[in-house]
Amino acid sequence: MSSQRLKAQFQRLYNHFSGEDCETNLQDIAEVLFCTRRNVRMVINKMVEKGWIEWQPAVGRGKQSKLVFHSSDTELQYMHARKLVAEGKLEPALETLGNNADKLAQLIQEQLGHTTAQGRQILRLPYYRPFSNLNPLHPLRRSEQHLVRQIFNGLTRINEEKEEVEGDLAHHWEALSPRHWRFYIRPAVKFHDGRLLDSQDIIVTLEQVRKHRLFRHLSQIDSPFSNTIDIHLSRDDHRLPDLMANLLAVIQPADTDHDKENELFPIGTGPYRVIQNDKQRFKLEAFDQYFGLRALIDVVDIWMLSEVASCFLQPMTEGSQLQEMTVSARLKLDEGCNYLLLNRIDGLASQQGWLDYLRTHLTPLNIMQRLQQDKIGDFRLINAYGLLPGWAHIPLNQTIAPPPSKRMVTLAYPQQHPVYPHVAEAIRDILSADGIKLKELELSTGEILSGKHADKIDLWLGGMSLSNYRDDAILSWFYSFDHIARVMPEAEFEALDQAVVRWRADKQQPSPCQQIGASLVESGQILPLFHNWLGVDNNGSIQGMQSNSMGWFDFKSVWVKPSQ
Repeated sequence: MSSQRLKAQFQRLYNHFSGEDCETNLQDIAEVLFCTRRNVRMVINKMVEKGWIEWQPAVGRGKQSKLVFHSSDTELQYMHARKLVAEGKLEPALETLGNNADKLAQLIQEQLGHTTAQGRQILRLPYYRPFSNLNPLHPLRRSEQHLVRQIFNGLTRINEEKEEVEGDLAHHWEALSPRHWRFYIRPAVKFHDGRLLDSQDIIVTLEQVRKHRLFRHLSQIDSPFSNTIDIHLSRDDHRLPDLMANLLAVIQPADTDHDKENELFPIGTGPYRVIQNDKQRFKLEAFDQYFGLRALIDVVDIWMLSEVASCFLQPMTEGSQLQEMTVSARLKLDEGCNYLLLNRIDGLASQQGWLDYLRTHLTPLNIMQRLQQDKIGDFRLINAYGLLPGWAHIPLNQTIAPPPSKRMVTLAYPQQHPVYPHVAEAIRDILSADGIKLKELELSTGEILSGKHADKIDLWLGGMSLSNYRDDAILSWFYSFDHIARVMPEAEFEALDQAVVRWRADKQQPSPCQQIGASLVESGQILPLFHNWLGVDNNGSIQGMQSNSMGWFDFKSVWVKPSQ
């Protein structure tokens, strides 16, 4: 008998006797359950095994047996709903609970945080949206970028504590010349599917990466010896090992099919492998054959819950509430900002009058005053005066420019973002005061960065969060899928690009990154809006949950300290 049918039989029995202990017999129960006496014995035995009832059979002919209920119909529903929640089946669980959202929230809450199951350490985290694309060659949002780091490895990586480049798949490297680098690869590295990493995987990955502007100076990649990769360049680059730590350059299998399945379940060599990815849950499992130190947490289980705060993570502890999230000392100011990117090629900002109007009206202060705090939830926003905290490049005392004409302004922003629709609403209010209408487009991150409808869009609302706190981290965003180059005057972009080229070619050349940030803001190409707090709010027994620059933490390094 199926578990669901057994529950239905219990409910019928419970309702018939109104949940009261009673004296009865097998024949009476058979009539209640519409089954034979033989089947009744089996049903009663199963209910006894599950602890739902106690059955005290009578001794002697004509005597009545005793039926004792240990569970109520409501308790049974609750138990079933708890099982559905544990399986990530939230909608069926809500139906089981009579569409009582409060009871569902309570069940969800009690299963978040740290738990142990069959000797395995499990960390459950709430998040507000699913992860539909984890292909590192595609445009990725901040959280997806963090997850990709848990799944893949590059030739090198940036040490988050020291902010220095260190070995990853490559254990050593050397410059045979400024245009010829050699990387020595660790032996016996395995992908999550059990196959050994070989040189062809690295060559094919880097050949694909060469399509991106950051990597166009890679002219040839080959393997002259076993576990050795040579990279030949078209121009001098003394900083290539740093570039190999870029997210785009993480290594995938050479035969990867870049289809939807790969976006959801990518195969890497990292400390965790994806075992579940749907609209309700995202689950990572520690990879036992990882070439580095094995992860301390066995399973990271992320639940998609629309009511959680999206600006920081909070593993739940006993007594805490999803709605009661406070900023802890572990939160950090986002290394980046929310901003408006103006289309100075095909959009209204290509006209000086409109550029002046937009940059003097769509200021952080004007927009912040119109944001309703009850709508933006747990985001703690502060005005931005440059692209990064501490940078101040917004011109002061700008003369307020009048609107050149009354017409439509088109704004695009990423889908499934909890704050951007409210920022767009504030922008609409500002423009409407001057008789200007706003048209909004919600696009996927891929559509935005690939330039969909770019010639019809006047400005993009977006955000940047850098992968580390190094000065050169801004370059990944600046060059990302030509999103900025596409809408920026060619001569201006070329001047900044050449500054980067000179920096790469000369070890003594100072970083051009502040110059890039200043130029983008002072020209009106980028209008910085807000910085916000990101990070991890954890006051429980989970150790090592230091927030990184992406607002997450390194999964493989956290562990649970036993309670005293």
